[in-house]
Amino acid sequence: MKVWISKYALTVGVYEAEGEIGQIGAGGMFVVRDRNLHDCFHGEGREWHRTREGALAKAEDMRLKRIGSLRRSIKKMETLKISVVPLT
Repeated sequence: MKVWISKYALTVGVYEAEGEIGQIGAGGMFVVRDRNLHDCFHGEGREWHRTREGALAKAEDMRLKRIGSLRRSIKKMETLKISVVPLT
């Protein structure tokens, strides 16, 4: 079966894989047996998707969440006051 993997969308992108669906857990598990690679992805709709569009939508959601996280980190750094603390 062909699926799209979104787990690493922010580092390597969404990719297409062939494998089998297992029934471990409520969301299902997908086992990839491509290119001499054995890897497991948990949760349909979270790490793997039956459609390319579903994987791209998840990747976009991940991207927006990461941007929000980075903005919060930048705001924290902008308000940080650095001071010298004497050693005791």
